[in-house]
Amino acid sequence: MPGIKIGPFKRAQGSIVLPGSKSISNRALLLAALSTGTTTLKNLLDADDTQVMRNALRKLGLTVTDQPNKICVIEGCGGKFPIQDADLFMGNAGTAIRPLTAALAMQGGNYRLSGVPRMHERPIRDLVDGLRQVGAKIDYELQEGYPPIKISGADIQIKDVVRVRGDVSSQFLTALLMALPLVATQSVKIEVIGELISRPYIEITLKLMSRFGVKVACPDAQSFIIPAKTSEVVYQSPGTLSVEGDASSASYFLALGAIGGGPVRVLGVGSDSIQGDVAFADALALMGAKIDAGEDWIEVTGVKNSNGKLNGITMDCTEIPDAAMTLAVAALFAEGPTRLNNIASWRVKETDRIAAMAKELKKLGAIVEEGPDYIVVQAPHAPADWKSPSEGIDTYDDHRVAMCFSLAAFGPNALQINDPDCVAKTFPTYFAEFAKVVS
Repeated sequence: MPGIKIGPFKRAQGSIVLPGSKSISNRALLLAALSTGTTTLKNLLDADDTQVMRNALRKLGLTVTDQPNKICVIEGCGGKFPIQDADLFMGNAGTAIRPLTAALAMQGGNYRLSGVPRMHERPIRDLVDGLRQVGAKIDYELQEGYPPIKISGADIQIKDVVRVRGDVSSQFLTALLMALPLVATQSVKIEVIGELISRPYIEITLKLMSRFGVKVACPDAQSFIIPAKTSEVVYQSPGTLSVEGDASSASYFLALGAIGGGPVRVLGVGSDSIQGDVAFADALALMGAKIDAGEDWIEVTGVKNSNGKLNGITMDCTEIPDAAMTLAVAALFAEGPTRLNNIASWRVKETDRIAAMAKELKKLGAIVEEGPDYIVVQAPHAPADWKSPSEGIDTYDDHRVAMCFSLAAFGPNALQINDPDCVAKTFPTYFAEFAKVVS
């Protein structure tokens, strides 16, 4: 679809059942594949990124069966992929290519991993450096530090502490944590160099690994100790595992409840969630939104201020980098500037998200300042200062840019969103669900 026109809207009200979490879905798919036994995943996200992982596992010889009602059944391989030579296309799915690269490096086979052009601009060097420390043989096909990569059979031996940087992407640490138990003849220590961003995503990894029978110790904030394997089969299927709703996707609807009066309730995540992005609700509360939550739901009902506007805030977004994008657009409806700090990881996502957000927000009349790891957004001073760009809002083939800018349709003007189909990466039905709660 070239573009859709939405708004202007005045009211948001209703409830949404969230799709499954992408982060949990792709981790659970790989762990299920590496385990012994059959795993049934319920509420698995059915979107481009999880199809990339499922297709890759099938090419590696796994039986992965999609069933109705978002159920997927995986026959585990006990840690050894049946096919030891494969060429895998990973699209633009970071949650698929990074952990799978690490798992493949433990196999002793020969593999090639590539993706769309943007994937070949997303860094993988820190993960490759970590894997090379244990003897993995990985070569870059084009540009040093980026996919495509080739993995060759190698003798994996862990003789020392494995070190990995944590300040570019937490997915590098996640990949090592999930893969190294396959070869851990003795306990293995992973040490994070520098700041570890997006730490809640590491908590997701550790909790899922525990569900599959591997418990990682964390003696301090920078260290992780993987236990020595006690048998050839490391991961054990839990039988059935239900995937939580996607907390990052929840952010758009929670923000709608604040901007559009609500109540808007999201079902599938709540106070019991293992996802860090549920903290987005706390950020909205700081901006003045009225929040209520239960074990598996969160609801937003307007704002506390008598003027009906949110407050601008300054926030460290290290823990919620994806959901923070929604705050940048919510700032269009706030009094005073909103400053989002420690978002350098935006630069290496599906697009350079800091540059993209700054450019598109300015199209709407916002006053924006961007830096290497921050963005400051101030709303247009008055309704007359809002702009209606005839060229529309560009989305850069980035699902989150498309979804968060849908909120701007609560401004005074109708809004065109270009290439809305890019939401298929994580939430194919987003605009249909959005339409159900706005008026």
